[in-house]
Amino acid sequence: MELEETKRPSKIGEKPIESKPIELVIEPQRALKLNFRELWSYRELFYFFAWRDIKVRYKQTAFGAAWAIFQPFVTMVVFTVFFNRVAGIKSGVIPYAVFSYTGLLFWNFFSNALLGCSNSMVSMQSVITKIYFPRVIAPFSATIVNVVDFGFAFLIYAGLLVYYRITPGILGVLLFLPMLFLAFIAATGLGLFFSAVNVRYRDVRFITPFLISTFLFLTPVIYPVSMVPARFRWILYLNPMTGVIQTVRNSTLGEGAIQWGMLSISVASAVCALVVGLIYFRRQERSFADFI
Repeated sequence: MELEETKRPSKIGEKPIESKPIELVIEPQRALKLNFRELWSYRELFYFFAWRDIKVRYKQTAFGAAWAIFQPFVTMVVFTVFFNRVAGIKSGVIPYAVFSYTGLLFWNFFSNALLGCSNSMVSMQSVITKIYFPRVIAPFSATIVNVVDFGFAFLIYAGLLVYYRITPGILGVLLFLPMLFLAFIAATGLGLFFSAVNVRYRDVRFITPFLISTFLFLTPVIYPVSMVPARFRWILYLNPMTGVIQTVRNSTLGEGAIQWGMLSISVASAVCALVVGLIYFRRQERSFADFI
């Protein structure tokens, strides 16, 4: 890009001084490098996107935020009736209602965050094509919104613990937020990848819900990890949500000792998902405006 400077005024009898054109070169940053100063300068836009999504989610709804409580509660009842009473899946000494709701609490956060993050770029196409802002703000704001739903659903979880007289351990209380953060990392990492692919191939909006519903049965939400043979459990822990849900059950409900080695597999898997998703997203974002 070349910019021409205006000519400087000259004195009487002197020739005007010709200025040379200024060449402005804008180079893309490295794929994994994030300009945190730039992101901080756009923090108000991040708040705006997040608050807008919250208002849109509950706009013109009869029950409002109660839907965030209704969905996991009804699913818990269905799981308890069919999988526990009919299919005979046991949860040990833990009541199956609390057992399944613990998994659903984190699973619903992960699935909703992944789905919203995957569709974030396409849903903001009118904004992306008109103004500049760090594109990574869109997926992150779409993911963070689901923390609000998680907070409402947690009220039922706390009520279940009181009803069944389950006292969570201190370690369970301390690990609760880190496990939520781990689920956030996993959902954002996968969401960044799918959101970048979704810009070019709109089939992703149909594939993602199918993958999420299939992924549910690869996560110990309905069944305990003990049903899987010990030699194959490390494969199950490659799913980050396995480490999240099982660690919360072990630490909060006293289902057993925390498997720190297996948890480290889930942590590594979530971090890898975030790094790979961020690299792919950053490499593709320079062409978003052309395809969106």
